[in-house]
Amino acid sequence: MVSRNGRDSNGQDVQIRKNFNETAFFYPNLQTNSKGEIIVSFTMPESLTRWNFMGFAHTKDLKMGQISEEVVTQKELMVMPNMPRFFRENDKMTLSVKVNNVSDINIKGNSSIVFFDPVTQQEITGLFLGRFPNEQEFSVEQGKNTTVDWQIKIPEGMSAVGVRIIAESDKHSDGEERIIPILTNRMLVTETMPLPVSKTGTTEFTMTKLKTNNSTTLRHHRYTLEFTNNPAWYAVQALPYIMEYPYECAEQTFSRYYANILATHIANSDPKIQRVFELWKNTPSSEALMSNLEKNQELKALLLEETPWVLEAQDENERKHRIGLLFDLNRMSKESSDALNKLQKQQKYNGGWAWFKGMPESWYITQHIVTGLGHLDNLGVTEIRKDNKTWNMTKKAIEFIDGEMLQSYKDLKKYCDDKCMAKDNIGYMQIQYLYARSYFIDDVPMNKSTSEAFEYYKAQAQTYWKNKSFYMQGMIALALYRFDEKEVPAKIVASLKEHAIYSEEMGMYWKNESGYYWYQAPIETHALLIEVFDEVADDQVAVEEIKVWLLKQKQTQDWKTTKATAEAIYALLLRGTNLLSDDSMAVIQVGDMTIDPENDPSIKTEAGTGYFKKAWDGELVKPEWGDIKVTKKSNTVSWGAVYWQYF
Repeated sequence: MVSRNGRDSNGQDVQIRKNFNETAFFYPNLQTNSKGEIIVSFTMPESLTRWNFMGFAHTKDLKMGQISEEVVTQKELMVMPNMPRFFRENDKMTLSVKVNNVSDINIKGNSSIVFFDPVTQQEITGLFLGRFPNEQEFSVEQGKNTTVDWQIKIPEGMSAVGVRIIAESDKHSDGEERIIPILTNRMLVTETMPLPVSKTGTTEFTMTKLKTNNSTTLRHHRYTLEFTNNPAWYAVQALPYIMEYPYECAEQTFSRYYANILATHIANSDPKIQRVFELWKNTPSSEALMSNLEKNQELKALLLEETPWVLEAQDENERKHRIGLLFDLNRMSKESSDALNKLQKQQKYNGGWAWFKGMPESWYITQHIVTGLGHLDNLGVTEIRKDNKTWNMTKKAIEFIDGEMLQSYKDLKKYCDDKCMAKDNIGYMQIQYLYARSYFIDDVPMNKSTSEAFEYYKAQAQTYWKNKSFYMQGMIALALYRFDEKEVPAKIVASLKEHAIYSEEMGMYWKNESGYYWYQAPIETHALLIEVFDEVADDQVAVEEIKVWLLKQKQTQDWKTTKATAEAIYALLLRGTNLLSDDSMAVIQVGDMTIDPENDPSIKTEAGTGYFKKAWDGELVKPEWGDIKVTKKSNTVSWGAVYWQYF
């Protein structure tokens, strides 16, 4: 008689084999002793099988040798179960076990099978065998084998089972233990419904499949609701990405300055916002600092660690966990000062910046930095004009891009007659120049020769905007509007509306050609078009719709580059920081149940984003939960989703 713990009738432990590694050992670097010997010590896996032993050796002068032998591991009495790789719920099967006798005597004894829960170690043999006994006698002659069989049925509701099989006689014993997965004979289905809300009042949603479900075999598994009240905070949570980007090129040095000076401005703009920063700083393990992918791990069919998004999730998680440190006002002040000093040192005598030290000045990168300084100034960051160092640096850079634009005009006139000059000669750099210059057109005057070139390219933009990309059209619209030219910007806005795609979930967006060049970047394009519809069209409905798309890109992936992140943050904060100070919570009605996170102590909401999640087990789910109502007090963009899972 053998117990389920592997102890025979005499109270002696039966050796139960559990280690079935396919590689016994691998030692890649062995050295001989003074006698030229190598002694290898290892523990053999417990599979009863034939092993290949292979060795390779070489000397310092590359003389080589190798050895290949076979090793057999066996016992005089061996149980060899024919185990499947997995069980499936409700399957009925015959589990066969071969009992081998390689001794020189006949053996009689008892065999037993035990099923147990691998987590709790509790025996559950009855669930698999029913009324059948778990023990059988066997008799096997010397040098031969026999089989013992058990009829089993796989129960429902288990993910894995431990199987322990033992054969034992008076003088011999053997046992084998394995963990076998149990697959459900049903498929887990996850039905999802997004809850995009961008206006005050009550918005209604219907999950038709749940509401009209009348299946008699469907089994509810889980119902989950999640909602983010103020996703604009994701823009703030992205700031550490550009604060800490490690490279020292001019673009990323400026991005560090941009992020730190902007974060300081945000923190000082409203006590509510500063309070959120303090909460993040004092609760570094807060769920607000978790990756959005990790928050929803239980909704995935696979563990997050096994998905292709793992590195992205871990990287985002790391960045968020550093937020508490990064949003310290003293640290941000020092970092912005350091970045500004470094940026001033990188600026050449003529006002331009090179990509990296030692390279020639870049027209593009200088215009990018001038544009960024214009963005900060437009957001109300007073340091751009009030700090003499910063303002002098800005004026020098503007003089440089004026000179580059003038040079491109001179080069064009050199090779072009009047007919050629009337053609489309405005390129990406000239359009970017007009946009960058528009932020400081009244503050930094240009000389007469520069004005001639400026007027030429302005006229070119008015004439040839139709064959430009959406990104370039947006820059032209903003530049011309600031130069008091209203007709063409209005036409550009009308054209952009005609080409836009509208979606309740994704908002308003454009399908544009994406590529490697700066003027083909979709995030930057949509960020700029937010500025167009805000400033030129004063269309706040369109602005909010484009913000939905922009925030969705952050929700589902990332903004990917320091430049894209900086542009997106600027676009989202264009109307000031009031958007961030909105801490009102939506009230959600699921069927006849009200979820009010503001007054429900069981619901923990994130500081800033107002994100929360609530889940219910399958036995509680009702068809009326297919009706959802979301009531909001503000016009800020919010989103959420419900997930209904069933077998």
